[in-house]
Amino acid sequence: MKKALVLLFIALLLPGNLVLAEDDLWDNFGDQNIYGQTPVTDEDFEKALESKKGKKKDKKPKDKLLRDGEAFQESNETQTLTKMTEELPILLVPLNLELKDGAILPVGHYQLKGVKKGEKYYLQLFQSNELFANIEAVETRDDFGEEKINFARLIDDNGQQVKIIFGSIDFNAYAVVKIAQ
Repeated sequence: MKKALVLLFIALLLPGNLVLAEDDLWDNFGDQNIYGQTPVTDEDFEKALESKKGKKKDKKPKDKLLRDGEAFQESNETQTLTKMTEELPILLVPLNLELKDGAILPVGHYQLKGVKKGEKYYLQLFQSNELFANIEAVETRDDFGEEKINFARLIDDNGQQVKIIFGSIDFNAYAVVKIAQ
């Protein structure tokens, strides 16, 4: 009985909803000329195809370098190496070091940057943006057994002095510095 009442109720409401949609924009949906558009005939379509068949598009190179044969693709290793040079290695200095001008380099962590000025090499020690030391270094081809390309380490030389070693893509270097007493 309940099912019959529900079906009767739906049957009464359904035609009422259809009447609400009369006289709106959807009444003209199938007419192509309603918005000022004209249909394309088969002849017009064939003429358009014929006009395009004879013309070939000139292929322009996508890049200037491709024309000269100088273009290349970087490998993943090249991208990694270029990003690596931006990161400065960190050096832990566990004891006070005496610099050449009599200044003392205090204990701390320093970012180490290798710089070449003319024919001389320097190791610059930074904390934040402040330069704490500019130590003259000796360039070497020795990588000191390090597995990384960018490295910085402090090696005890003889108890009186330490060796600061530095390596980067550009060069490897070391500097010998006295331990402050």
